[in-house]
Amino acid sequence: MEPSDGRAAPRSAQGRLGRQPRLPPLLPGFSFALLLLLVPVLPAPAKALPAPTWYRPTDGLRSSRQLLEAANASLHRLKKLSTLGFECTLEEVDLEDITRNQINTIKACISEDLETGNCPSLERSTFDASTCLQGISEDLNAYRAELKSFSDRALLAKIDEMTKVLSRGSRSEPQPPAGTKPPSFKRRMRLCSILHAFRIRAVTISRVTNYLSSPESSS
Repeated sequence: MEPSDGRAAPRSAQGRLGRQPRLPPLLPGFSFALLLLLVPVLPAPAKALPAPTWYRPTDGLRSSRQLLEAANASLHRLKKLSTLGFECTLEEVDLEDITRNQINTIKACISEDLETGNCPSLERSTFDASTCLQGISEDLNAYRAELKSFSDRALLAKIDEMTKVLSRGSRSEPQPPAGTKPPSFKRRMRLCSILHAFRIRAVTISRVTNYLSSPESSS
């Protein structure tokens, strides 16, 4: 479903992805807990509450895939052009979940089911598609706020497009002005970290929207 050329988060361990496309091999020192937080396994739930009638699953799936492609492309440009002044690789940064203190895709769409070995999954009878979509929207808002100073217009545009699909009548945020003062080295390191974390979260969002567009979501 998503490109297979992305890399896994640092200090994390790759969980089983079932039939989902696999992420690349792990690097030494990865944190298993962090990867479970950012890229959970997503088997189809046994039962689910339907998505709102205004939500169009095909639009959500298409936008989520475009969002993931934009995140991959943004990282590729950084590595190719050295925009931040250093090589923006997973080995150089420590990832953090900037959405951990709010409703997010993980909390709203994923459960930790003890019957499945405490492995995060979509397998729960109380799955609520409306709450799940809200969690995705909150993720997009949080990451957009962090990435707006990065001035990657293509990526920001895809975030806005996905936000529109999830929110009725939402408006795009203004694009950051060109030629702003370059951020400090510390800020550039954080941008690199946030972008890698966003790419991983985009994988999860894409998988969730894939489920919401499948027959199982309405069964």
